[in-house]
Amino acid sequence: MRVIVQKFGGTSTAKPEGREEIVKKVREAIGQGYGVVVVVSAMGRAGDPYATDTLIGLARGIVKHIKPRELDLLMSCGENISAVVMVQTLKAQGIEAQAFTGGQAGIVTDHNFNNARIREINPDNLKRCLEEGKVAVVAGFQGITSDGEVTTLGRGGSDTTAAALGVALKAEVVEIYTDVAGVMTADPRLVPQAKPLHEMTYIEVCEMAHLGAKVVHPRAVEIAMEGRVPLRIRSTFSDDLGTLISDGNGIGQVEIRGDKVVTGLAHLADMALVKIQSDEDLNKNGQVLKVFQLMANAGISVDMIQVSPNQIGFILEEGLADRAKEILSNENLRISAEKGFAKVAIVGSGMRGVPGVMARMVKGLQQAGISIYHSTDSHTNIACLVKREEMCDALQALHNEFELG
Repeated sequence: MRVIVQKFGGTSTAKPEGREEIVKKVREAIGQGYGVVVVVSAMGRAGDPYATDTLIGLARGIVKHIKPRELDLLMSCGENISAVVMVQTLKAQGIEAQAFTGGQAGIVTDHNFNNARIREINPDNLKRCLEEGKVAVVAGFQGITSDGEVTTLGRGGSDTTAAALGVALKAEVVEIYTDVAGVMTADPRLVPQAKPLHEMTYIEVCEMAHLGAKVVHPRAVEIAMEGRVPLRIRSTFSDDLGTLISDGNGIGQVEIRGDKVVTGLAHLADMALVKIQSDEDLNKNGQVLKVFQLMANAGISVDMIQVSPNQIGFILEEGLADRAKEILSNENLRISAEKGFAKVAIVGSGMRGVPGVMARMVKGLQQAGISIYHSTDSHTNIACLVKREEMCDALQALHNEFELG
C-alpha cells in the first residue's frame, strides 16, 4: 500500500474552518490512492482552551513546579483531544477514521520526560487501520516508555512524530502542513521580497532550522534524512505544493545547480558575544576545556565558537550571558559579555568548495554600512554577528547580494 503521512499544526486544527481544510487534504490523498496517516498537534496556541500552554497554566495555577512525569501526562492531553476531534470531523464528512495516542501508534521512547527520544516504532496497529480502509489519526508530540509511562518529545515533537512514522511505514512522502506556503528564502516579515523555495536538500533545511528558521523542526528533518523519506512543507490553507525536501535521489529530485550558491537566509536575534582573554596560552593550561565543560555543566549552549591561544569567543542567548559570566568569573580570566547582537547566516549546498562566498557576504554587509563582530562557517553556511538593530538591514543586504528575490 502507498502511504502518506500528513501532519497538521495547532493553527490548522484549532477552528472548524481549519479542520475542513484538513478534510480536503485527506480526501485528496485518498483519491490519489494513498493510505493516510494524519498526525495532529494540540488545538490552537496559548490562551486557546485546549492548547498545551493553556493546560500547563491550569496546573501551575495550583503549584508552580510540576514533576516531569506528571507534566508529560498533562501536556499529552492536548494532542489526544485534537486527534479525537479530527476523527469525528472526518467521520462527519463520510471518511472512516480511528484515533491513536502515541503509545497506541507504537511509538516507544526513552525515560527522558519532557524531551524524550524515540527508541523504536511498532506500526502494526496503524497498518491494520490502513488495511481496513480507515484514516489513522495519531496524537503527535508523545510516546510511551517500555514500562508504560507517557512521555512527550519536546519542542517540535509533532513534526518528529510525523517523520518517524513516515520512516517506520515506508511512506512515499511526509507532508508538514503549517500556516505558511513552504520554506522561504528569508523571513518575509523582515525581507518583503522573500520568495518560496520549491525544492531544497535535507542539509539545507537542517541548517536553516538550526539557525532560526521555524518552519520545520531540525530533528524531524534529520529523521527523514536518515530514513530517506521526502518531506514536503505546505500550507493547510493553499493548494500550492510548497517546498519539497529530499536528498536529490528520490521523489522530486533536488537539483543543485552550479550557479546556485546560496539557497536562503536565517537569523537569530537577541544574542550576546562572550570573550575570554588571557596573557597565557589557554591551550596549555587546560582552560579551553574547562571553559566549555563549565558551560556544558550549566546547561548553556554556545555557538559561533572561535579559539586562539589567548582568546576564546562564542555567542549564546542574551538571557544566559550574565549567568555564563558569573560561572566563569572564578577562573582568573578577563571576561566580557556584550549583549545586543544578532546572528545572520547564508545557507546553501551550492557553496561547498566555491571560493569568494565570504567575500561577497562581507561586501554586501559593508556596502550597507553594517559591521561584522564575529563569524563562523561550514561547508553549507556562513554566519556573521551584527548589531541587533542592524539585523533587518543585514538580511535585506544579503538577500540582494545573492539575488534571492
